[in-house]
Amino acid sequence: CFLTGAAKLVVVIAIFLLTFYVISQVFEIKMDANLGHIFARSALDAAARSTKPPRYKCGISKACPEKHFAFKMSSGAANVVGPKICVEDNVLMSGVKNNVGRGINVALVNGKTGELLDTKFFDMWGGDVAPLIEFLKTIQDGTIVLMATYDDGATKLNEEARKLISELGSTSITNLGFRDNWVFCGGKGIKTKSPFEQHIKNNKDTNKYEGWPEVVEMEGCIPQKQD
Repeated sequence: CFLTGAAKLVVVIAIFLLTFYVISQVFEIKMDANLGHIFARSALDAAARSTKPPRYKCGISKACPEKHFAFKMSSGAANVVGPKICVEDNVLMSGVKNNVGRGINVALVNGKTGELLDTKFFDMWGGDVAPLIEFLKTIQDGTIVLMATYDDGATKLNEEARKLISELGSTSITNLGFRDNWVFCGGKGIKTKSPFEQHIKNNKDTNKYEGWPEVVEMEGCIPQKQD
């Protein structure tokens, strides 16, 4: 009777040990599978990060060199979506900021620091050109001037206003017409014509929108003003 009881105990212990072994083996396999999944996912995430293209200031296509300010801007889309002006990753004017309007939109930036000085918009359809002229006359030397049209930026323009904008480095301002789309970046005291300007004429045969041409966009690197 004693031997039978001892044999039963041995069998129970053996079953327990076997069960424990099987469970531990299964657990280890599952742990290995989970760890493998985690490591594989980490490797994929790392690969995705390494292949993701870098983002530059204002979303421009390449980094600007030292002592340059990154900028990107777009004209308005018909009379629906306002223009957008970004400098050094700071959106200066946009419909979201609620500081754009019909006509010519202007942002002034400090040529040495890249800091925003002022933003204004001037209605060139139903407004008066006089406030634009007075504003242009107050711009200080060394100021970066960014301009973008929305809806119509030309109807009320006169020769004096066009001349003042031309002196900032614009070449297209002389023939900017009704509902043309135009973006421009120049500066007060500039000695040459600015390379930063895009202009699309309002033409019923080529317009993207009914009565308006397509949006014009422009990006680049503005040299920092040196003492």
